[in-house]
Amino acid sequence: METNISWEKWKELLRTAMNTGEFMGLSEDRIKGAAYRFGGFFAGHIDAGNPEQRLLRDLWLEATEEERRALVSMMVKLLNRDDRREKLLDHANDKNKH
Repeated sequence: METNISWEKWKELLRTAMNTGEFMGLSEDRIKGAAYRFGGFFAGHIDAGNPEQRLLRDLWLEATEEERRALVSMMVKLLNRDDRREKLLDHANDKNKH
């Protein structure tokens, strides 16, 4: 199966899943554990639809368990950063409307 979506849409889907886990009360460690398991599934069963996904898949397939956990941690940081940036932009836009 191929995911034929943009990198930004892919990150949005991952961020939504992460935020859902947080809303359900999962700790960051539990979310990272779930992301680790999903990473293995996606790397083995989903054909990457864009260069960024291909890079993640290739890194995942070549990585040790420790490196995979580090990759998950970096993705969580990336998604959190994007989420903070989006909230700041929304806040700035709201201020400009008033």
